Amino acid sequence: MTVDDENAGGDEPATYPTPHHVVDHTAEPTDDPLAIRLEQLILGADRRYTPFQAARTAGVSMELASRFWRAMGFADIGQAKALTEADVLALRRLAGLVEAGLLSEPMAVQVARSTGQTTARLAEWQIDSFLEGLTEPPEPGMTRTEVTYPLVELLLPELEEFLIYVWRRQLAAATGRVVQAADDEEMVDRRLAVGFADLVGFTRLTRRLEEEELGELVEAFETTCADLVAAHGGRLIKTLGDEVLYAADDAGTAAEIALRLIETLSHDETMPALRVGIAFGTVTTRMGDVFGTTVNLASRLTSIAPKDTVLVDGALAEEITRTGDAPVSETQAAEEAARAEKEGEEPPTYRFALQPMWQRPVRGLGVVEPWQLSRRPT
Repeated sequence: MTVDDENAGGDEPATYPTPHHVVDHTAEPTDDPLAIRLEQLILGADRRYTPFQAARTAGVSMELASRFWRAMGFADIGQAKALTEADVLALRRLAGLVEAGLLSEPMAVQVARSTGQTTARLAEWQIDSFLEGLTEPPEPGMTRTEVTYPLVELLLPELEEFLIYVWRRQLAAATGRVVQAADDEEMVDRRLAVGFADLVGFTRLTRRLEEEELGELVEAFETTCADLVAAHGGRLIKTLGDEVLYAADDAGTAAEIALRLIETLSHDETMPALRVGIAFGTVTTRMGDVFGTTVNLASRLTSIAPKDTVLVDGALAEEITRTGDAPVSETQAAEEAARAEKEGEEPPTYRFALQPMWQRPVRGLGVVEPWQLSRRPT
């Protein structure tokens, strides 16, 4: 941040770079009448303040205001009059949480950053994939701009209520996981199963498909993965086009999700083959993402997995045998079945089968021994 030292004590410094709203605020705010009307509709207020005025009205230092705005993902606008009462209120609320001791300043900035990054992606998705299609002119001679305003006016309150509903639901689920943690350390560094699912040959595919076809394939892949992960009790961490990262609290859930992904996508002729790698262990969670050696190992296992195959690390293999989801060995399973048959009892049932694979060095992680996971015949 740059500050004009000469004017720092005056009413309004010459340069205080601060961010803008994504709604097309620029250093010179647009004069387009429809753009201004849409902005007023969405933000619910007129432009009234420069960044310096907004910070002063909120009772927040310009430095802290800039940190908050940049954390939320808003670009610098100099001293254009582009901010509203809502901007002032947001600053006041964040600063109030710090003043009350409920959040430290770094935590408040982190809240602003996580919220900004998440909602920015959501807004871009809604405009690109949702509103763009709905605002196609319904009649010849009508412009898209003539359709956009009444559509946004109708959708805005409904989407806002739905966003709050989903956020509260997700917050309740996340809070429940935290309060069930064994101790304070487990809240941050937890034992999780982490899985990567990767489309095989995606780079080659990008050279053959048209952009629209590629976009449809990626959307179908991400949607299928998101639905399956959620339905079977996992959490989708992020999507990376041809790859998804998910996590689960227990190894059996992560294993079931992996096999469901392989089984589902292998029946879709439009999809490339899939490969999945899963590791189980301590994971650090930050801002909805996961980090650590366990995550790195899951990624490496994915990169060496044959197509339509799930590879898991030794820790996950050990965990699903401990919980009775898989036998220690096929020899043991055969002995148990023979003994049960001899005694007239039902043999133990297992969901999964494990086959040890070749040991191999993995860059940065030493020598690992993957296990191939498969569904055990019923």
